[in-house]
Amino acid sequence: MKSASSSILQATILFLGLYLSGCNQSGGDGAGGKDKIVVGVSMLSMQNEFIVNVADEIEKKAEEMGVELITVDAERSPLKQIEQVESFIAQDVDVIIMNPCEVEASSPAVTKALAAKVPIINVNSATSSNPTAFVGSDDVESGRIAMEYIAKRLGGKGNVIMIHGYMGQAAQLQREQGAREVLKKYPGLKLIAHQSGEWDRAKAMSLTENWIQSYGGQINAIFAHNDEMGMGAVKALSDAGMKDKVVVVSVDAIPDALQAVQKGTLDATVFQNAEQQGSKAIETAVKIVKGQPFDAQTLVPFQLVTKENVGQYIK
Repeated sequence: MKSASSSILQATILFLGLYLSGCNQSGGDGAGGKDKIVVGVSMLSMQNEFIVNVADEIEKKAEEMGVELITVDAERSPLKQIEQVESFIAQDVDVIIMNPCEVEASSPAVTKALAAKVPIINVNSATSSNPTAFVGSDDVESGRIAMEYIAKRLGGKGNVIMIHGYMGQAAQLQREQGAREVLKKYPGLKLIAHQSGEWDRAKAMSLTENWIQSYGGQINAIFAHNDEMGMGAVKALSDAGMKDKVVVVSVDAIPDALQAVQKGTLDATVFQNAEQQGSKAIETAVKIVKGQPFDAQTLVPFQLVTKENVGQYIK
């Protein structure tokens, strides 16, 4: 017959064994026995409405999938973005999602992540260094769509102004490339001025006011690389009583722009799907961490939005 103290000792050993066994099991699908997959997210600028929309979708999908996020704002600074990625590496995140500030200047962040064996996904914008995966859209296509619309509206003849995003950022370079490809097809279309509005509504409005002073009635169309700048151009033209004489097209289909297309003040916008870009970035991140097959490149198509079909896009 066992003594009482012997039975208590055996029960204690059994309890400790079960407890330690439970502690060694992961409560979720995270890497390295973590309860959750941890994703570091560095966004270009949380002052830009489209970028905020992408970030919101990343957060929404992460919550659905039980993923923990550490989200930071690079505030348009590639140097700050590199430091943020270095911080993510030091925090031992499972994967990084980066919305690059610039093609070249943000590339060291990709290189550093890969060197530290941390997978990195570029969302919405590219770098010259190849990440583990890319989720976004072909910005060359958006430039082509916008300029083809202008060419059609002007009958292939007229003076065009282009408002760039931040110079050196992938979207700026690629949207310009697409627009210039179309301009070459139409010798009657002349690019009479182009300058960076830095994705900003107020800056684009100021630029347009200056161009109105310089060119006046010679301006037939404006292609702005994003809706914020397109809306700035529309405001300047409206204030000058010229909007009905100038075609304005921009990119992103943010709510403001969709309302303006519906009213007829903005002629067209090119829909970029923030929801799919954000959600697919998280889905790709989870697949990578879990060792599942994933697409190295996910391209979400652009779509032209005019007064005729804008109702499909207004929520």
